This record gives sequence, C-alpha cells and structure tokens, in this order.
Amino acid sequence: MATQDFLVELGTEELPPKALKPLSDAFTQGIVKGLEDAGVEFGAVESFAAPRRLAVRIRNLADAQPDKAVEKRGPAVKAAFDDSGNPTRALTGFATSLGITPDQLDTLETDKGAWLVYRTVEKGKPTVELMPELVEKSLAALPIPKRMRWGAGKTEFVRPAHWLVQLYGNTVIETPVMNLKPGNKTRGHRFHCPKELIVPTPADYEVVLKQEGYVLADFAERREQIRAGVNALAEKEANGKAVIDEDLLDEVTALNEWPVPLMGRFEDRFLEVPAEALISSMKEHQKYFHVVDASDNMLPLFITVANLESKDPSQVISGNEKVIRPRLSDAAFFYETDRKTRLEDRIEALKPIVFQDKLGSIYDKSVRVAALAKKIAEAINSDPALAERAAMLAKTDLVTEMVLEFTDLQGIMGQYYAANDGEHEDVAKALNEQYMPRFAGDDLPTTLTGCAVAIADRIDSLVGLFGINQPPSGTRDPFALRRASLGVLRIIIERQLPLDLQTVCEWAEQNFTVLTENNTASTVVDYMLDRFRAHYDEQGIGAEVYLAVHARRPTRPLDFDRRVKAVEAFRQLPEAQALAGANKRVSNILTKQGGDSIGEAVDNSLLQDAAEKNLAARVEEQAQKVLPLFEQGDYASALTSLASLREPVDTFFDEVMVMADDEAVRNNRLALLNRLRNLFLRVADISLLPTAG
Repeated sequence: MATQDFLVELGTEELPPKALKPLSDAFTQGIVKGLEDAGVEFGAVESFAAPRRLAVRIRNLADAQPDKAVEKRGPAVKAAFDDSGNPTRALTGFATSLGITPDQLDTLETDKGAWLVYRTVEKGKPTVELMPELVEKSLAALPIPKRMRWGAGKTEFVRPAHWLVQLYGNTVIETPVMNLKPGNKTRGHRFHCPKELIVPTPADYEVVLKQEGYVLADFAERREQIRAGVNALAEKEANGKAVIDEDLLDEVTALNEWPVPLMGRFEDRFLEVPAEALISSMKEHQKYFHVVDASDNMLPLFITVANLESKDPSQVISGNEKVIRPRLSDAAFFYETDRKTRLEDRIEALKPIVFQDKLGSIYDKSVRVAALAKKIAEAINSDPALAERAAMLAKTDLVTEMVLEFTDLQGIMGQYYAANDGEHEDVAKALNEQYMPRFAGDDLPTTLTGCAVAIADRIDSLVGLFGINQPPSGTRDPFALRRASLGVLRIIIERQLPLDLQTVCEWAEQNFTVLTENNTASTVVDYMLDRFRAHYDEQGIGAEVYLAVHARRPTRPLDFDRRVKAVEAFRQLPEAQALAGANKRVSNILTKQGGDSIGEAVDNSLLQDAAEKNLAARVEEQAQKVLPLFEQGDYASALTSLASLREPVDTFFDEVMVMADDEAVRNNRLALLNRLRNLFLRVADISLLPTAG
C-alpha cells in the first residue's frame, strides 16, 4: 500500500501556557487513536506545540484503509424457501435490504444447520477522506474546561483559530475543519516574520518555520534550548548557577516561539528579604529564573526569556528591571510590616477564618492540633511544650501580608517570623515542617517537634471530616485526605516513630464535640491502612504481600512496614510457596472444625505417628526461637527461621490423617496445626500468598 507523510497544524491566538503541553499531547493521542480505530497503518508520530500552534506529523501514513471482508448472515435455508422452492419473504427482505438478488447469496453449513450468507469485500476509505473527521474529533475532545467563540461564527475553541494546514504528501486535503479552509501556508513569528510561509511537504514543516519564520515548533527542542541558554548565561555573566524549576521551564517554553535568555539585576538591598519571597515574586508574576552562587546563596540577578531577538537587548532588560522592582519592593514592605507583629499576637485573628462549617475555625483547629501534638510528642520522646507551642502558632502566618499576597509561602514565612520573634529553633522549624511532605517524594520534617505537628494536623483533619461523614469520594478529595494519610505513614515509617494509629486517632477523636459518626477512629485507621497498598505498589511489592499483612491489621505503621518487608523477603525463599499452600490448607481445616474455638495446647502423650511427633517437636523448637524475635519486631529473621518447617509440614500432611476417628487424637492434631498457623500469624496471613501450582 502506498504511503505519504501527513501534517496538520492549527494556528491560533496565544494558547494558555500551562495548558499547551497537555493540549498537544491530547491532540496527538486523539489522532493516533482515530487511525488505530480506522485500521489505517502509519509510522512515527511527531507532536509540535508553540504559543500559536498545535501540530501533528505522521510519517508513512497509508493512503487508504485496508479492504475488509464482510459476511452478513441471513435466514436459515429451511426458512428461506417455501415447499415449492420459491424465496420466502424472509429471503427477499434480506436480499432487498442489501440491494442484491437472492442468487448472489452463499450457503453456510454449521452444526446447527445451513444458513444463507452474503459475502463481499468492503473497500477501505481513502486516507484523505478520513483525516479531516479524525482531526475534527480530536480537537473536539481536547481537555478544555471553557471554550470561547469569536467573530460571527459558532465554532468554539480554547482560543480563536485563524489558519489550518492539512497536507498529505504535497497535496492539500481541502475538507474544512473548525470552519477553516485548509491550505499549505503557515505563519511565522508574530514580530520577526508576520507573514504566511509555504510548507511544501510535511517533512519541511519545522525547517520552514525555523529557517524562515523564527519559530521553533518542537516543544522539547525549544525547552532544552531555553535550559541550555539560561544555564550558559548564568555561568558566563555571573559565574553562577541558574535554578531551573521544571514547571516554570515548561511554562516559559509555552510562552516563547523564538526564546532569547537575557539577564537583569535588582538592588542588593532586596536580598535582606527571605529568598523564597523574592523567588515567588519573580517566578509567579514575571516567569523569571533566579541565580545563585557556588554556595547556593541568591544573587541579585534574574534571567528572563524574551520571545524575540532585540536589536537593543539592554532596552528589554531595562524594561524587565523596571517591572520587577515594584514587585520586590512590595515583598520587602510586607516583610518589614509583618515583623512588627509577633505571631502569638496573631492567634486571635484566626478565629473568624472558617476551616470547615461543622468543625469550626482555624483557631479551633489550632487548639485541637496543639492538644494532639502534645500527646504525640510525649509518645515519640520529644518535648511536649514545644510541640504544643508550635501547633498554636502553626497557622498564624496565614494572616500575614506576605502570605496573603504569596499563598505558596505559608509555613516558610512562619519559620522566618518565628525566628524573628525569638521562638525556640524547633518551634520555628516546625511552622514550615508541618506541611511536609507537600507532595510525593518531598522532604520530611527534620525535627521531632515538626513531626508531631505535621502528624497532628493531618490526623485532626482526617478524624474530623470522617467524623462528620465527609470522607473522600471517587475523585473528590477537597481536603487532600489521601495525601494527608500517605504523609503520616511516610513520616512515621521513615522517621521510625513508635506511634499506633488507633491510639493517635482516638486521642484526636476526644478533642471533638461535634462528630456524628460511630467508631470514627477505627474507620480512619482502616482508611489509612488501605493507603499502604499504593505505597507498596510504588515500591514494586505485590498486592498479595500487602494483603497478607493487612489481614492481621497491625495499626503501628512502623510495625506494618517491617512485616511487609519481612513477608516480601520470605516470599523469595524456595520454601515460601509450599508453606503458603500448607497455611491455606490448615486455615481451611481449622475453619471447618470450629475456627477460634480450637486451642493450641498440644498433649504430647496423644501424639502417635512419627511425622506428627517430629512436627510437634519442630514447632515447639521454633516457638522458643521465634517468639523473642517477634517481641523485638525482627519479623524477617523469624520468618526465615519458620521456613525450615516446610519439610516436617509436608511429611505430616503426607503421612498423618488429621481427622482421626479418636476425638482426643483429632483435637490434639488440630491444636498442633493451630499452634503452627499462629506462629505465622504473628507476622501475616501467609495463606494469602501465591502457592505452588
């Protein structure tokens, strides 16, 4: 089948920078899916995205769908003809619906009789007929929360669309898309090349734009050019290092078609303001990259990326310096003003701020969190007074001028202001560490005071919201309780804190008077333990290992984690599958014979066969060895030791009839199996692991 390259480019007004990459990806995926569904063969797929264009190029696109054999079954032969052999209405109706005569039908023999069938070959549609509809559908399905209209037309898109390139080889596919007449003409840079440019073939697309139009159409190429240019400029002009935030880099890439990095300067006096405030101001409002020295100290420099090559770059730099100066002046003013009022004097200002209608104000939450943090601090051998103090001050920076202007600085400014107030170093740090980890993989609190406040704040939210029956549902999680749960688990495990979730949630529950749900603490604990599944899935630990431990419901996260790691190690042993199978068999037997009513006291005088005597001796020997290990939480060593029971267990089941006629002997054997199983259950329900086939 013949092939040609295909290109589609939609030209628009400047697209939203944060949405550009997702729009480009979705546009490409929509076209690819359309081709796959249509059965059209194609080669490599390339995406292009710039502020005023979305484009997709498909290499070696077949010129048509493949022909498809079609078979349509009609009536049974017996029902198709009457006794005289003439066609019945069933047959003539079927033939008429297909636009054929009965003699064009074949007969299909099946085990249920003979049927009339119509067989034909459906010709594949030419690609030039398919592509406009695929492009239109892909554009219609883009993730655009709010579409707009322009001009007198009824077409809607994220921004007004002005031109369309639609080429198959060197041929324009002339079918309109979004009421735009396609052609082979794109447009260059708005200032450097404000004219139409001919694209002879899809292969010429980015070359024409780059060489004639001052447009780098490839998003990834443009992104790396900006990164390299910014880094080189920082090193060359300041012997420094540009700090490149990846999200900001994506946004800057989406703002520029022809990026040119330029370095500007601001007054040294602004460096007295916390670096985070300066960075936030430059990054959020101006999309600047900041520069640091070899010791990571901020320099009074910034790098902006202009969307053109200026004949006089100093004018562009000067303009940017004039724009950033009032921004930094505002930050300096906020910082100076905020430091005149101590954080403790701002506690009252939290009372009018609602946390949640039924759960009260931010002040009410602070009081609850302070009481809970104090208890947690005692439990982890930290200073309860410091934790209580930090929790009461934790949200006070929310009412400072700086955080009201730059909301992403909450906690960060709290730490600076607490240090300025002369608060204990751990208290000051905790005001920032309360929000850690902010996202997956983020740093954890470094102080125990910070750990206590971070855990208390999240547990208070979990217990409060579950207690008024407002848990997360589906994709709705307005209070980020899933993230809060994972944060608590990470802090406890990675900081190795001896906390029991059940106890901590019960402490939290006692601080509320408005909860309407029963057993809130237990419900929250179950919810949090369920979050462990995703936690271990990310580490490559199978669901069966998590489920084996979860079946025992250990409520101390550190203990839960040790069990999971031990079971994962046990699962790798050659004896694991056989012992998992034996545990499953034992579990089934015990369940049928009374379950929990069966004890585990073995009477040695009732042991008869050599295999059961040997198993009893080995179980007793292992019990003496592993019980101290369980007490120490050394589950890995305990399970490794228990793996040695595989052979006596196998022999027991091969040679001993558990359900003996003698009731005393039978019950004694059940007790032995129960004792065996309970040793494993001290760690996890091993019967849930995969067994030997």
